[in-house]
Amino acid sequence: MLTDRELISTLDMLKNEHLDVRAVTLGINLFDCASSDFNQFAARVLAKITRLAENLVSTCQDVSDKYGIPVVNKRIALSPIAVVAAPFGPDQMVKVAALLDRAGREVGVDFVGGFSALVEKGLAKGDEALIAAIPQALAETGRVCSSINVASSQAGINMDAVALMGRTIRDAARRSADRDGLACAKLVVFANIPPDVPFMAGAYLGVGEPEAVINVGVSGPGVVKKAIDRAMVRLDENGRPPSLGRLSEVIKRTAYKVTRVGEIIGREVASRLGVRFGVVDLSLAPSPQVGDSVGEIFQSLGLTAIGAPGSTAILALLNDAVKKGGAFASSHVGGLSGAFIPVSEDLNIAAAARDGHLNVDKLEAMTAVCSVGLDMVPIPGDTSAATISAMIADEMAIGVINHKTTACRIIPAPGKKAGDTVSFGGLLGEATIMPVRDLEGAERFIALGGRIPAPIHSLRN
Repeated sequence: MLTDRELISTLDMLKNEHLDVRAVTLGINLFDCASSDFNQFAARVLAKITRLAENLVSTCQDVSDKYGIPVVNKRIALSPIAVVAAPFGPDQMVKVAALLDRAGREVGVDFVGGFSALVEKGLAKGDEALIAAIPQALAETGRVCSSINVASSQAGINMDAVALMGRTIRDAARRSADRDGLACAKLVVFANIPPDVPFMAGAYLGVGEPEAVINVGVSGPGVVKKAIDRAMVRLDENGRPPSLGRLSEVIKRTAYKVTRVGEIIGREVASRLGVRFGVVDLSLAPSPQVGDSVGEIFQSLGLTAIGAPGSTAILALLNDAVKKGGAFASSHVGGLSGAFIPVSEDLNIAAAARDGHLNVDKLEAMTAVCSVGLDMVPIPGDTSAATISAMIADEMAIGVINHKTTACRIIPAPGKKAGDTVSFGGLLGEATIMPVRDLEGAERFIALGGRIPAPIHSLRN
């Protein structure tokens, strides 16, 4: 439990600094639902999800009321559907997505993740069917989210899958053109995807996870910014502000308190539901409102805007300090746990992109030290599938070489060009479309296909 001093500090965070539990995610293992008979499979899946998740939303609300801590999203993460539903073709996979959407609606959750495939070494029939179904499935459902892992530090990069995902993203954007390509906001391409991440659109329940488990995502960029602002006005005897090393300690202590809050909520929800508690994912996940921005932290540390020289160094400091503080607070820190830089979901980052301080190239450089990758990046609608695939390949290479998770959530906005705006609503926010160098050379590169081998340092046995 929190000490009295920690409790007083936490109450101030709740009142003035946008502290919340961003996501309580119930992971559900669906492997025992497998069947070659679609009707039997569908009945088993619907029954299991509704049985295990029927009290999730009400329980989260009760625990939220008890502690006075908002729980923003309630979500479900499932075993990879490409494996669970492997006997079925693309048309039936679309029906599976509709079934998951129905189940999510019946239990009242915000999102259902796990329309997923792990294809870093190759594509099985179930993987091919699921990926073929993604554009229609995501365009026609409101809650279903999809993640495809195309690379890992042990396997390398499956460039055939990368090429396929470029075409899939284009098709998903086309099918949701009336909503600025919104279907793509529910689709993430990963390297080194974690099996326990509670944040969408990447959440799924990995092999080796329990039958049912609660994972919690706690977000606190506003809390971190306020802590830094308070520290910056405390000058030393020479009239100087604290050093970056000192500020790192401030961030660590703040991350510690935020993680403790998340674990309290997660353990109580899990206990009331009668399932296991999994991990706290302490990720600085922003929202499109003033005071809840990762980008504002960069300004508190002296930069004009995120994207200016020095941004990568600050992000590295921030990511490391958050992980250290969280790891000290709990032995069950998992998921991504670091700092997110989603363009449309962060008011300050979206403004930096609009004003030209932040471009795609700088974003890519920063993803080498953050927790995700090119996240919620709107690009011109006529960007070729090959260029999108090449952007994915670059991001996967950063993850594979550095033994870290990277991801791409790229949104080509149909009928729109660089400088136009897109709006996705809710936590997904809005942003100015960023220019992309859409050169013909990408076609020749992506057409080579095959697999980029794993780096030599993957041989650790």
